[in-house]
Amino acid sequence: MTDYTKLIDAETSAFIERTNSYYPPDTIDYTIAQQREIYDRMCREFFAGYPEGVAVETSTIATTTHEIRIRIYRSAPQPTATVLYIHGGGFILGGLDSHDDVCAELCARTGHEVVSVDYRLAPEHLHPAAFDDAMSAFAWVASTRDRPILLCGDSAGGNLCAAVAHATRGRAKRPVGQVLIYPGLGGDRSKGSYVTHAEAPMLTMRDLEFYKHIRTGGADLAGDVTLSPLADTDFANLPPTVLITAECDPLSSDGETYRDRIIAAGGRATWFEEPGLVHGYLRARHTVGRARESFTRIVDAIAALGRGA
Repeated sequence: MTDYTKLIDAETSAFIERTNSYYPPDTIDYTIAQQREIYDRMCREFFAGYPEGVAVETSTIATTTHEIRIRIYRSAPQPTATVLYIHGGGFILGGLDSHDDVCAELCARTGHEVVSVDYRLAPEHLHPAAFDDAMSAFAWVASTRDRPILLCGDSAGGNLCAAVAHATRGRAKRPVGQVLIYPGLGGDRSKGSYVTHAEAPMLTMRDLEFYKHIRTGGADLAGDVTLSPLADTDFANLPPTVLITAECDPLSSDGETYRDRIIAAGGRATWFEEPGLVHGYLRARHTVGRARESFTRIVDAIAALGRGA
């Protein structure tokens, strides 16, 4: 049994306690509608506002079957790059508002344009709906922007970013890099952090099994790279990748494994495991020192990759 009193500091403990007061650990036992209501309220409570000088526009992308809502953030007249941001939420929660302030801060601190995607959620839209929307958003950015495109996402969004990176690597216009924040990439659930941190605060193995079941409708999709990027057998020609995970999170090993496979295939990848942090710590970036430092690492990675560094 992992002793989290030794790993997690007082600031992070206070963040966990505050999160649990809005979003109880047993939230997956509620209806999907209730879970979304609870999650949206929590996100509003943590909303940090917009930095000065960020212009925001909400728009839509038309596909052959539906429209995808997007939100565009700009802080510079001529951005160097466009960041396609894909939000977390277990594939069933979140949207443009849940990560609104995060996207605004990434825009302000990097100078890059940020495009946030409101992809379709399960269970109303099972896999591959979210992946298809992420691909459509990437195609839209590629066709409307004559500048480098960078992928960035947290949790479920990190999964979708990696899936897009794998699917687009043979294209003329493909991502110049990806920054994946505590992503779930479909790693081996019988070892590593999946075992050591199976009962971690903020995310447990029970949560992960629930989200996977909801996303797939219970179907066995083993080997589907668009669902689990680590199921791929080829990790060559992927964009430079930065993985940032939380130590106290069952998903942390996915970052290490993904990094190792890219490097083994001759690519460039860096993995940071943030000591004592928990899943969802982006919301703690203004109140927890460790999370603040990690967010700066994320900003620096996005800024550098967008410049081609």
